Amino acid sequence: MSAVAPAERIESVAAIKAAIVDSLDAMQAHDAPYRHWTLTHLLPAPAVDALMAMPFKAQDTHGLSGKRELHNDTRTYFDQRNMERFPLFEAVARAFHDDAVVAAIADATGADLDGTLLRIEYALDTTGYWNSPHTDLGVKRLTLLHYLAEEGQEDLGSDIYAAEDRWVKRVPFRRNEALMFVPSDNTWHGFEQRQIDGVRKSLILNYVTEEWRDREQLAYADRPVRAASRSRTA
Repeated sequence: MSAVAPAERIESVAAIKAAIVDSLDAMQAHDAPYRHWTLTHLLPAPAVDALMAMPFKAQDTHGLSGKRELHNDTRTYFDQRNMERFPLFEAVARAFHDDAVVAAIADATGADLDGTLLRIEYALDTTGYWNSPHTDLGVKRLTLLHYLAEEGQEDLGSDIYAAEDRWVKRVPFRRNEALMFVPSDNTWHGFEQRQIDGVRKSLILNYVTEEWRDREQLAYADRPVRAASRSRTA
């Protein structure tokens, strides 16, 4: 565990928390083909610029794709090692782990997040990557896909389906925008294989239950969030 953050990093956490809450307040709800939300300006612009400049390189997956789990040895997480290396990773994780932020997300979505654990992946995709339609149902209580898009990458957003074999639409891949949903048996989403100019960068954020096996991926493996929805505790 890293040492107590200096004052300037505390301020950064506060700015990130404020941006998340403001984004939740302005988010747009969509009912079809299932309930999901799109968000804009999720993080402060300087934080997004810094995230996009992180010194990670996309790994060659040798044409193997369809599920992210096939590449576990090449994936990057907001884990203890990376949070110690990169103060911004720690600041973002601290913001999304904050009780008030978790409560705001729970209020906005109805997700039961109390007692869950925070998992954030820094994803880097190149041409050849695709992800088959899936629901995230299981140990994931909430999924948020935050886009770190370059100019000209708008067609690289997540694909949404009404069923495993029924494509409905594509979410625009725009910088600092996000797709969020509460996993259920109908939350089909994926990524249709297509040309990726440059590198497709995104954050994949989940709140997962204690049953999550890969504890090394978690931001705070021994610190579940304890903020129940304020509407449930009022």
